[in-house]
Amino acid sequence: MEATRTRTARPYPASSFQDALDLGNAIMQHAAGERVRRLTLLEKMGKSATSGATKMMITNSGKYGITTGSYAADFFELTAVGAIAVNPAKAEGERRKAAFDLSIDGVAPFKLLYDHYKGKRLPEREIIKDVLRDSGINVPDLDECVDTFIVNVKDLGLLRTIGGAETLITIEQLLEELPHADGSGATMRLPATQPAPSIVKKVADDSASASDWEKVCFYITPIGAEDSVERKHADLFMSSLVQPALAELGLTVVRADQIGEAGMITTQVLEYLKKSKLAIADLSYLNPNVFYEVALRHALRLPVVQLIRKADRLPFDVNQSRTLVFDTSDIYSLVPKLQTYRAEIANQARKAIEDPESVGNPVSVFYPDFYK
Repeated sequence: MEATRTRTARPYPASSFQDALDLGNAIMQHAAGERVRRLTLLEKMGKSATSGATKMMITNSGKYGITTGSYAADFFELTAVGAIAVNPAKAEGERRKAAFDLSIDGVAPFKLLYDHYKGKRLPEREIIKDVLRDSGINVPDLDECVDTFIVNVKDLGLLRTIGGAETLITIEQLLEELPHADGSGATMRLPATQPAPSIVKKVADDSASASDWEKVCFYITPIGAEDSVERKHADLFMSSLVQPALAELGLTVVRADQIGEAGMITTQVLEYLKKSKLAIADLSYLNPNVFYEVALRHALRLPVVQLIRKADRLPFDVNQSRTLVFDTSDIYSLVPKLQTYRAEIANQARKAIEDPESVGNPVSVFYPDFYK
């Protein structure tokens, strides 16, 4: 008889700590941090009690130790440490230490990596994955685990650029320095993007199947003329950040100039906007075509990950959606942070694919009747 197939449980939460805080923050906001009925809180949050995304949010909050109560429980309650982490009345040092205890120290593979690398330069991700492989901890998805760890330590403020390399400082050093300024930066040019992927030819020949589209990420970005600063920026972000980040998710990145004339919104561009599994939208330089294409993805209720360079001010109309901000002010700060930025993109992409609404959609948030 064929053996029953079992799914290996993750020894870590399936989201970043920052994303998992949503439930705890809601308890603090709507119930003043007190025990609250599950259905009452979810109604206040505008969440469906039966949706997969809601169940995942509750599960991740519990795995981090922020809250108690499963998605079937009658009540939710903050843990003692969770209550400190989400309480704005607490001192910053107390909240940061509580967040560290929950997001790193309380998660076996993250604690292992922190203990291994604290005070040291963070190496390439393959080396980090080898540390996990040799640890004896059964990690079914090494890429996801490493990405989540990197995002968590970055959000805590534990990643610093020291001597031109991204270094993991200790929580003790961080707490001693609070409050402190956070610096970063970057600008450089890398080789131009790769030739058009095979999917482009299939689409042009009208032979692309539904399974082909499931492997496509459409990269919405300002492109500009050859040798323009916009083109250099687009080439850098695509080849150094977006493509490496999405390769681990099995997605092929396609950019508009690979399928037609740059700057033109063609029938094929519209097809990619409608059918691609994911879209990455670079809002840098505040390009009108980019915003037009993002609006179409929002109207179609399809997953979008937004990013922008730090030098640009995020427009009001899209600032309700979570946007990854990358500092591109000088090469010496960018290069050490490339791995962290890739991890942020990969982490946000996973979340957007699993639940497009979770990363923010102004259309569905402010005018849900639009879809009726």
